[in-house]
Amino acid sequence: MKKLFLVSSLLSVSAFAADFKGVISEEHCGLKHAEASEAAKKCVTGCIKKGAAPVLVSEGKIYKLSDASKVTADMYGQNVVVKGTADGDTITVTSITAAQSN
Repeated sequence: MKKLFLVSSLLSVSAFAADFKGVISEEHCGLKHAEASEAAKKCVTGCIKKGAAPVLVSEGKIYKLSDASKVTADMYGQNVVVKGTADGDTITVTSITAAQSN
């Protein structure tokens, strides 16, 4: 019974939406663009124009985005906040916004 409770608790925790802060990269370079910069923006823009899918690099992990159409060109290689639910290495996206600079 304890195992069943633990499993159901873990499943319900993963169902909650969260904020994921990171940088928009693309599937080929991935972690190479873990920091926002003009160089990252240029590289990510070029690769996405060639057909690569945008991804989120957050805390050393690469996340696929369920709805990449919510990523706009001005977010490429930049800091963003993705709201959504993670399931393994994929985030089901609710929204993506530019991160507020301090």
